[in-house]
Amino acid sequence: MPDSPVLYVLNGPNLNLLGVREPEIYGRETLADVQARCERAAGDATVVFRQTNHEGELIDWVQEARGKADALVLNPAGYGHTSVALLDALKALSIPVVECHLSNPAARERFRHRSYVSAIAAGVVSGFGPVSYELAVQPALGLAQERSRSADRSV
Repeated sequence: MPDSPVLYVLNGPNLNLLGVREPEIYGRETLADVQARCERAAGDATVVFRQTNHEGELIDWVQEARGKADALVLNPAGYGHTSVALLDALKALSIPVVECHLSNPAARERFRHRSYVSAIAAGVVSGFGPVSYELAVQPALGLAQERSRSADRSV
C-alpha cells in the first residue's frame, strides 16, 4: 500500500438527491456533506468520491478500483437489491469492500432486506444516517492496512 492509501467511496442511484428526497428517511445532509465526512474520517488517505444514477458507470468504477484503490466503501442504493452485474464486478476485487447505507434496509420494505453486495462485503454499516459513512470508512482503511501488512510479511 502506498504511503497514502486510496479509498474509493462509490454511491448509487438517487443519492445525488440527498437532503431533498425523503429527508425523514435519509436526512437533510447533502451528498457534498457526506463527502466531507468521508474525507475527514479518512485522515491522510486519498478519497475518490463518486455518485452515479447509471448501473454500468458504477460497475466501471468498481472495475477501476481493482487497480487504483486499497479499499472500497459502497452505497449501492437500489442496485444492492437488484444488480447481479454489480455483484459480479465486486467479486473480481481483491480489496476490502464495506457496504454502507444511510437507512437500515432490514427495517424497511421487504424487497430491501436482501442485498447482493452483502454477499461479498467484509462488513455492512447501516442505519446511522450520514454517520454510517464515517463508520464504514474507518474499517475499510483498517482492513486495507492489515492486508498491506500481511503482503509485506509474505515478501
